[in-house]
Amino acid sequence: MRTQVINRTPFYYALYEGNTPAVDNDGYYTGETAVTYSEPVLFESGCISPATGQSAVEQFGTLEDYDKVIVTGDMSCPIDENSVLWIDADTKDPYDYIVKRVAKSKNGISIAVRKVKISPATGG
Repeated sequence: MRTQVINRTPFYYALYEGNTPAVDNDGYYTGETAVTYSEPVLFESGCISPATGQSAVEQFGTLEDYDKVIVTGDMSCPIDENSVLWIDADTKDPYDYIVKRVAKSKNGISIAVRKVKISPATGG
């Protein structure tokens, strides 16, 4: 019942692709690395909870550092604990949620997410 079409909320996600050497404005390597993600992908088969709840806390063990839970019956969902999400933001803006934990069961996937504030200048 939690994954009925009427309950689904579309959102975007991007998968972690790795670290790349950072360069300054002149094209010189800074010695630091920058995290890179894939292009945002629309995901339409997830149900997003309005807030956290006791049943979700038990579902993820002792994890309490999250704001919402996404539930999907799509077992091919590629979102993992390194993914970033755009739930309340436009993809032109920096992502606004990170994945804290993914719990897979026989019939569905639950994803605990936490809201973050990313500076538009740094992108991370």
